[in-house]
Amino acid sequence: MGSTEMGHVYFGMMYSLLPEFTEGRRVIVITDENVKEYIPNLLYQYEHIIIAPGEQSKSLETVEYIYSELIRMGADRHTLLIGVGGGVVTDITGFVASTFMRGLDFGFVATSLLAQVDAAIGGKNGINLGGYKNMVGTFRHPKFVICDLRVLDTLPESEFRSGVAEVIKAAIIASRRLFDELKSCDLDYYRFHQWAFQPLIALAVNIKLDIVIRDEREAGPRRVLNLGHTIAHAIENRADNHYSHGEAVAIGIAMVSRMAAKNGLLDPQDAEEIVSLLKYYGFEVDYPFTADLMEAISKDKKREDGLLHLIVPTAIGKVKDMAVTLEELEEMFTK
Repeated sequence: MGSTEMGHVYFGMMYSLLPEFTEGRRVIVITDENVKEYIPNLLYQYEHIIIAPGEQSKSLETVEYIYSELIRMGADRHTLLIGVGGGVVTDITGFVASTFMRGLDFGFVATSLLAQVDAAIGGKNGINLGGYKNMVGTFRHPKFVICDLRVLDTLPESEFRSGVAEVIKAAIIASRRLFDELKSCDLDYYRFHQWAFQPLIALAVNIKLDIVIRDEREAGPRRVLNLGHTIAHAIENRADNHYSHGEAVAIGIAMVSRMAAKNGLLDPQDAEEIVSLLKYYGFEVDYPFTADLMEAISKDKKREDGLLHLIVPTAIGKVKDMAVTLEELEEMFTK
């Protein structure tokens, strides 16, 4: 995959592609304790900062630690930061690079499926605050994103499945063909046959890039990428990280699809197909719509003038952006 005005996305081996971007630059790699076990040669080659794995690291405390390390290491405005890892690492690296010394160049080596199809693509770099997802962040694009598919077979099954949720999301938003392709093979096959899954990953990436190019800062069309996320972020907040991001997104998609069918916005057969595909990949699809969940939804950072932009599927491959009050949203889900 070549360049766009949003930067570059490449599929290939990180060790072969990185020299193209690092020649003549001082490089500092940011990664986590889990990923470092798989990239010893990279850490031998470049200076590095290691952070704790997991969503709890997407915090101001971690960012402050990295700032302190960069100062200690003598990083300057010509230093290139490279985040090597999943969505947590890429989010933190992008945020740090966007804010340290008013902005350093940065790039990503995405090592999880979730990062390759979503988190590392699109220029949004966020950290959590007070238990709420990505409350503090920036819009700034990496110089490059490398998707090394070989590392996907190192992922636990649950982490690979989490990334598949974002591929399914992309299909529901914009591609009936991708949706049908996802029925061709099961999770185990795609997990260990990256060559077969690469075309589906590339299609999901292109769907996201096409949308982001039209609306870089989420003023309109880009909102469709939040399909399932209004519910998902609330579930993540209330379930205390019991669900991974992808698992929460899958539940959110299932809930909003059923709601759309119940309210006459989506053919019930399409809703059933969506829920069935999520089940086929092993996702839970049920979660109670409670007052506690509504309270978490009310804190959604995407509220504008008292309205939430709820993304609703109207067909497989097509969605609608509905601006609703909290009262209207609650009625739609509980009627």
